[in-house]
Amino acid sequence: MTRRALLIGIGPGGPDQLTVEAVHALNEVDVFLVADKEAEAGRAGTGDLVALREEICRRHITGDGYRVVTVPDPPRDRAPATDRVYGAEVRDWHAARARAYARAVVEHTRPGNTVGFLVWGDPSLYDSTIRVVEQIRTVGGVDLDYRVIPGVSSVQLLAARHRLVLNRIGGPVTVTTGRRLAADVASGADNLVVMLDGGLACADLDGDAWDLWWGANLGTEHEELVAGRLGEVLDAVRAARERARAARGWVMDTYLLRRAAAD
Repeated sequence: MTRRALLIGIGPGGPDQLTVEAVHALNEVDVFLVADKEAEAGRAGTGDLVALREEICRRHITGDGYRVVTVPDPPRDRAPATDRVYGAEVRDWHAARARAYARAVVEHTRPGNTVGFLVWGDPSLYDSTIRVVEQIRTVGGVDLDYRVIPGVSSVQLLAARHRLVLNRIGGPVTVTTGRRLAADVASGADNLVVMLDGGLACADLDGDAWDLWWGANLGTEHEELVAGRLGEVLDAVRAARERARAARGWVMDTYLLRRAAAD
């Protein structure tokens, strides 16, 4: 008999950011599988991410008939030298994650159960869970049917907090990563949402030529926001990142970078 999985977007981190559909989905789950990133070397402090998920469950689930099972997250190189090496490293990591989750599904559930994956933000945007669950079925050999429940993304919450429209009138928005930022700017992109930028790649750009709207740990009680001309606010961003990390042990940040209008 097939097991069922729900991939539930839970927003950027605050329990109040869940949609009504997500709350209904939480209440259908028998076993939640949650990655334990502290098992990976150099990721101390991320246990709070598990605690946040558990708090979301306590807040929104009626009854106590569910379980939360942590799964040690496989290690990976987070600073590969080239894009090609990076891609290969991430694909190997996805396969290792799929095998770990497949073992957990078999060990902790039975056919007919519903398995839940709590996904930060929205599962469609710079998140690996959909790819990993597909591989649970192929690499892991588990008979698993799944459904995806969308969530509020950090990009949406960033725009709301800064009272922004992400696009200029009739213009595009480039959603990219810190690793790709320099190349996208060189190719002419001038209105960019940047994610997965642990190194603050925008610091390498002309600080007088760009406006920045930045946010970290959005939706949590330790949310940080900074906005202004890039060169004038970089020190404030760095300080805010350190405050966020000191408060929770981790930082999840994103920002909008827009070429400044000519004076």
